[in-house]
Amino acid sequence: MQSLIGTGVALVTPFKKDFSIDVEALKSIVNFQIDNGIDYLVVLGTTAESATLSKEEKELVIDTVVEANKGRLPLVLGVGSNNTSEVVAELKSRDFKDFVAVLSVSPYYNKPTQEGIYQHFKAIAEASPIPVILYNVPGRTSSNMLPSTIIRLANDFKNVVAVKEAAGDIVQVMKLLQDKPKDFLVISGDDMITLPMILAGGSGVISVIAEGFPKQFSEMVHLGLNKRVDEAYKLHYLLADSIDMIFEQGNPAGIKEVFKTLGLSENTVRLPLVNVDEDLANRLQAFTNKIAKM
Repeated sequence: MQSLIGTGVALVTPFKKDFSIDVEALKSIVNFQIDNGIDYLVVLGTTAESATLSKEEKELVIDTVVEANKGRLPLVLGVGSNNTSEVVAELKSRDFKDFVAVLSVSPYYNKPTQEGIYQHFKAIAEASPIPVILYNVPGRTSSNMLPSTIIRLANDFKNVVAVKEAAGDIVQVMKLLQDKPKDFLVISGDDMITLPMILAGGSGVISVIAEGFPKQFSEMVHLGLNKRVDEAYKLHYLLADSIDMIFEQGNPAGIKEVFKTLGLSENTVRLPLVNVDEDLANRLQAFTNKIAKM
């Protein structure tokens, strides 16, 4: 799918100081992405703190992003759970007219076998009316979706079109790239190794850091896709320290501190997450201001 090549961002859900959703800030963040070269937007991924949102709040986020986007960029919707039947029910009942694909995380906590993971996504593929992006993030799910399972799903279901691969394992990525079907997309879910993944044959990224520095990160991705290696790595190393910093004390606390510095939103997160400490906040503020002046 051409619409999923390049830089996607996993949108945060901005909150006011009273922890309610800041609709105006969310609109500003969407426009900030569009104005600075992002290729597509991911709504209600894990970075959106979707685990802490009510059903009504999720609908408010969706409606706000769709309205702010005005059809300018492709939209992907996060639809995932460790309850397979719950995901299937949502896929069968939701109107997906504004979305080009769903992003569905591998089941967390349950720690299923590879066959269990396959059967979970088989049910999702059979229920989904639009293309499916698999999401492998073993650091959060406690189970690694192996390349063999991903490739089996890609071969068995035409609507399983991509994987967001966030195991942080470049060897695993290369096995995927070696054996995947021709048109299946391998998308980075790890900002630090996005560029080497692209240069090895990946299709882009669904990023967190790109949300704060969309111009520079999306340019790096496009340079990498065009094999302009030296120019791409110059931007990679410019942003590398910030990638470490935004994840140092948890996501999305780090990226929300960047947004606060940029004047786009408050840095509020919902429990069990907490704000970054003063030392990290100062470092992120200094880095963000430095990039803003460039």
